[in-house]
Formats: sequence, C-alpha cells, structure tokens
Amino acid sequence: MNLLCTVVYNKNMLIDPFKRPVSYLRVSVTDRCDFRCEYCMAENMTFLPKKDLLSLIELERICVSFIKLGTTKIRITGGEPLVRKNVMSLFENLGGYLKNGSLKELTLTTNGSQLEKHAQDLFNCGVKRINVSIDTLKPDLFGKLTRRGNLEKVLKGIYKAKEVGLKIKINTVALKETNEHEIIDILKWAHYHNFDMTVIETMPLGDIDYDRTDQFLPLSKVKESLEKYYTLEKSKHYTGGPSRYYDVKETKNRVGFITPLTHNFCELCNRVRLTCTGKLYMCLGQDDSADFVSAARSENWEVELKNSILEAISRKPKGHDFVIRRKQSPSVKRHMSVTGG
Repeated sequence: MNLLCTVVYNKNMLIDPFKRPVSYLRVSVTDRCDFRCEYCMAENMTFLPKKDLLSLIELERICVSFIKLGTTKIRITGGEPLVRKNVMSLFENLGGYLKNGSLKELTLTTNGSQLEKHAQDLFNCGVKRINVSIDTLKPDLFGKLTRRGNLEKVLKGIYKAKEVGLKIKINTVALKETNEHEIIDILKWAHYHNFDMTVIETMPLGDIDYDRTDQFLPLSKVKESLEKYYTLEKSKHYTGGPSRYYDVKETKNRVGFITPLTHNFCELCNRVRLTCTGKLYMCLGQDDSADFVSAARSENWEVELKNSILEAISRKPKGHDFVIRRKQSPSVKRHMSVTGG
C-alpha cells in the first residue's frame, strides 16, 4: 500500500537542540545478514524474532512522517537490507516521494550479495547511488572476514549495478595487519571503475569474538600510506555526513575518511537512525532512544508519529562517546546490525 496519496508535504525542517538541521534518516529494515563480518558480528549471532520487527508498511509510515517534517534523504540499511522479504515494495513506495520532489535522495548500503538480482529494480525505483562494503579483494581473506561471503558473487553484483547506471561508493573498514597493506589496491580497483571510496575506522559497537584493539588502525596512518602513491587534495565535496573527502589528483576520483575514534565527526551531524524494531537512535554512539512502535501502529499514526519525532529530536545529543581500549567493553552494547549500518 502506497501512502503517498494520504500525505501532504510541508517544508518544515527538524532542528536539534544544537541548531543542526536533521535532514537525513537511516532506516534499518532488518538486523539479519547473510554475512558475519568479524569486526561487526559474533560468529553465532542471535537475531531478533521476526515478530519483533516492524512491518514494511509501519516502517514506511515513519519514513513518510520524517519526510513531512523536512527529511530529504533516506538510506535503507540493515543488517543486509536486501535479504528482507518484499523489501523492494518499500523502495517502490518511497520512490514516489522522489517523483513529487519531497524527497531528494533514496539510497542503500549493502554487502552486495543480493545486488545482481536487485540492481535494475533499485534503479527503476529512483535509487541513483549505493554504498557497497568491500574490505578485501582477496577471495580467501574475503571468505574469512565475512565468514559466509563469496567475493565473486559480490563483484558480479557491483558490476551489474554499474551497468544499470547506479553510482557506487566502496566502503572499506581499515583493519590492522588484516587489510592494512591492501587498502592501496582496493583504492586502485575502485577508482579504475570510477567508484569513489571511503575508509572507515572500526567502531566499538557490540560484543564480537575479538578484542577490537587488535583490529584498530588509525586512519591517519592509512592516509599517510596512500600519500606515498597519490596526491590527496582536500575536496569541497561534502554530504553532511561524517566522511571527510579528498580528491585524488591522479585518478580524478575521491577518497573519504570516517574517523569516529581519532577525530570526532559530530559537529555537523544531520542524521538519526531508525531500527527495524521501531527505535529511533538520535546518535549512533549513545544508548538514548525513542520508541515509535505504538505511534506507527496507531490509527492516528500521522499525528502520533509527528509528535514522537519532535520529542525525540529535542533529545539529540551533541556528540558520541566512542572510545576503544584494550579489555574494555564496547562503548555501545548493541551491534551495528541492530542500529543500522
């Protein structure tokens, strides 16, 4: 059911207590994933019972309510969002808001495993660009890191997405000694195919099977290594997100760095995150949340969700408290797959 006909768009803008406009909603449609990446999940994950997840219609109601309050960008995430049954119906319905101009961008973060199947439909729904996670181009290491993944299948999906016209950005988590010396090769591959790339520091979310200090690689070191081969010039490109971009003179493409630990990225934060269970996290690195389940299921959902959103944004904090120390519990207990990648 498309809710487009029942909603009147107005051009209000959500403003948080620190005068930052909140124009970007990230929506996790599932905590499930067909990979078990070492830095993200424990190998034997316990996923949420399916009955605890909001329906796609309920998730759409929340998205629609944010759009009415001025949200202009929505990113669908997971887990792996494309493993959610019938998820394309959500893309189709939200695509209507792209057509009427009330939504500027609808996008996706994916591990690429289901991309070959869905790339054309995503493009047809109005998705113009996607983020794909690739931490290595070595098939054996890819299998080890993801514990489930098939690199060849993911690459086929990426090339299919490129073929249908989707703009692709590669996300790579920097892992000490694991892919530390391969990041230059991933960048070469990405820029050869005209994909931008973002390198990300590992984040202390959720208990995994390893001590994260064994994985942590500061991006200052990565940037220093890249500058031995390339000329990085500070870019004027800015998406409102945490990535700080550089133009690579030799390739004419961009590389971004997300540094939640070595350099706080909170000062211009414009986003909030909705979980598949209806919780809104106003900050990735804080546990404070707002529960939208009752409002999303109400007959009077338009009014109740508007009020719930306004109240939640009034509690958006100034910044996160990420820290990574040996033998210390993660800064946030929930896994990234629960919050939305």
